[in-house]
Amino acid sequence: MKNKIGIMGGTFDPIHNGHLIIAENSRINFDLDKIIFIPTGMPAHKIKNGITSNNRRYEMVLLSINSNPYFSISPLEIKREGITYTIDTIKYLMSKNKDTEYYFIMGSDSLYNFHKWKDYKELLKLCKFIVAKRPNQNNNKLEESIKELNNISPSAIQILESPMIDISSTDIRERISSNKAIKYLVPESVELYIEKHGLYRGHYND
Repeated sequence: MKNKIGIMGGTFDPIHNGHLIIAENSRINFDLDKIIFIPTGMPAHKIKNGITSNNRRYEMVLLSINSNPYFSISPLEIKREGITYTIDTIKYLMSKNKDTEYYFIMGSDSLYNFHKWKDYKELLKLCKFIVAKRPNQNNNKLEESIKELNNISPSAIQILESPMIDISSTDIRERISSNKAIKYLVPESVELYIEKHGLYRGHYND
């Protein structure tokens, strides 16, 4: 019997409670053995924007997951040179763990640009994708996108039925830069880390 591992990828700039809720509910609803958080190094779709350093983002993820025995973190992408592509990560993991089935967890907003991902048709055949719906979104548009992608690889895209909290890293960064509170939007350890290192006060962060 194959192990079932969830992959929670993302910039995590910063990680927030919405990420953690989606990860835990994916683990429960899809009977996953564990979830690996993999912060991106240089994401292809964000190379024009300043993002917080790899070490800072990695440390914030580590702080947020250390109380959950089913969660772990991998530096795989932040150690890789050049632009980060999901298909390279999945292929690497599959080469190291041949008896494992991977489930990539993502937000529905990313699904609409999935056809722009590197080798997306091949990627659909390599692993499953768990898609978390955002509150107040157009369900018809989402269903159309899922149907189109599942025509390439049947049942590759599956919907996560889970409580959805509308939190975004962008909103958190904007709140911090405007001196607004972020309590209960991120884990307390992450809130303290952001305050300690003065993150998101300017355009770029070390």
